[in-house]
Amino acid sequence: MLLANCMQEIRTIRSFVKRTGRMTGAQKRALKELWPQYGVEFSHAHLDLDQLFGRRAQRVLEIGFGNGESLIEQAAANPQFDFIGIEVHEPGAGHCLMLAKQSNITNLRIIIHDAFEVLQLQIHDNVLSRINLYFPDPWPKKRHHKRRILQPEFLALVARKLTPGGSLHIATDWENYALHIDEILASDGHFCIAERSEHAGENALDRPMTKFEKRGLGKGHRIWDWRLEKNSH
Repeated sequence: MLLANCMQEIRTIRSFVKRTGRMTGAQKRALKELWPQYGVEFSHAHLDLDQLFGRRAQRVLEIGFGNGESLIEQAAANPQFDFIGIEVHEPGAGHCLMLAKQSNITNLRIIIHDAFEVLQLQIHDNVLSRINLYFPDPWPKKRHHKRRILQPEFLALVARKLTPGGSLHIATDWENYALHIDEILASDGHFCIAERSEHAGENALDRPMTKFEKRGLGKGHRIWDWRLEKNSH
């Protein structure tokens, strides 16, 4: 009950602003025609992932997949894993569905909703082998730092959803956010840092390059990557 109350309080501060964005005709058609195949409606009921994918496999969840290009690349390269993508922006979700159809992807499902609420209400504890958080909104202004998704409460929530030994992969191109992440991790007891890499786009930790990464590199930003492993206790 205490955790539930805590999460309710946290969600009064959103880590994203839902942009309306222009949706192309192709994206609209993809959302309408391909949603029955790939889409999962948000609800307050836990998902049966074995039933959802029609098999038992390791599951990877990505928070904020953008236009879906890197998510599709991962799903195509790892057919032995099942992938769940969460995104709040419908144009990006529509683009992802188009790519999934073009690549004949079968091991992917997407949810258009707030990732905090999906994790809290739809995902059972101890069922995900990996969670990816690539280039989340950095909220660079100091007064907006409270909106950053990387907070102690987020780490506690994702740790519950990961299997023993599961991993959390994080990447950012904002130095101030990297310092914030290091500070949060220094006082966190849910994860240990298995790998940390600062680089110029050449040393990503087990992930494809993303659209946001390319944009950051074009601005002269450095890239920071972490691979965190869930502590056994």
